[in-house]
Amino acid sequence: MSGARVLIVDDEAEIRRALRLALEARGYRVTAVACGEDAIAAMERARPDVVLLDLLMPGMGGLAACKQMRERWPVPIIVLSVMGQEQDKVAALDAGADDYLTKPFGFDELMARIRVAERHANAVTGGSEPIFRSGDLVLDVGRRRLTRGAEEIHLTPTEYEVLKYLATHAERVVTHTMLLHAVWGPSYSGDTQVLRFTIAQLRKKLGDSAAQPRYLVTETGIGYRFLLDG
Repeated sequence: MSGARVLIVDDEAEIRRALRLALEARGYRVTAVACGEDAIAAMERARPDVVLLDLLMPGMGGLAACKQMRERWPVPIIVLSVMGQEQDKVAALDAGADDYLTKPFGFDELMARIRVAERHANAVTGGSEPIFRSGDLVLDVGRRRLTRGAEEIHLTPTEYEVLKYLATHAERVVTHTMLLHAVWGPSYSGDTQVLRFTIAQLRKKLGDSAAQPRYLVTETGIGYRFLLDG
């Protein structure tokens, strides 16, 4: 039984009720609201561990609510939406969402996404200088050291910053724009070529493959995802 707190934000009463019943049956403590304005207020009093957020709602929409939440709280946000186009997913992820599920979805898949969100939250709050593990790959942020088994892998400063950003957001889809802003700065927001080159160099040094990734997954047209053990 988890005991974690989940905030559901959806204007459809049937969806709120179904999610509440299913999550509470698994030990989660649930708060459910119908709009973005109520979601912001609920964040203060409920202090959720995970947010399940719809995009299409009256009043403050899901994207605006997501941006406000991300500016004020580090809580994982999973978008649940009927809007399944690539541009919708990119917009939600750029707004600060950690994951995106298109309705209708299977509840087992949602539970798996919630567990990943909880694991990621625990990983990034477990210490000021975390250690990330993916298979035999170990990134020690405190020592600025990357190893694969007994081998130390030497990265350029840019390659290191890209890998560190992806690892810090492990299991989350990081968009091209997010990475370019974080590592190169806002003036590079459209330069996906330099990003693809750096990712290719990283994969070469890690012994990874885009076709059969062990560490770095390409989310076509959107960005990349770092695979975290556990």
